[in-house]
Amino acid sequence: MISMKTFGRVSLAATAAQVGMVVAGHYSAPIRDNLFALGGMGISLLAGLFYARIARGGWAGSLIGGLLSGGVCAFLGIGVSVFLGDVPPSLLAFGTAGSAVAGLIGGAAGKATAPRSTAAG
Repeated sequence: MISMKTFGRVSLAATAAQVGMVVAGHYSAPIRDNLFALGGMGISLLAGLFYARIARGGWAGSLIGGLLSGGVCAFLGIGVSVFLGDVPPSLLAFGTAGSAVAGLIGGAAGKATAPRSTAAG
């Protein structure tokens, strides 16, 4: 149903972006205070969008792949932020859920905007 190869690649790239943002925010209060929430969800949205565009699957696979890609990268990025002491542990659940929804939306957008030749399903 989902392309594991694409899921792995997109999740790895998005996790690198999330962790990069977290590390930058650890040393810069303006990044931490102003960018973590929207930046993290934006990265997850892009992960979902790229998953759907690259995987070229049907609607179900695009939505599930987007949800998982967005959620996994957020979970790992927020986990690093919790470890560094920049955010409370409760954010791990709420932030991951919000970012997974952003990934789902990105998956839908990626599928809806895919060129016809890649919009199988």
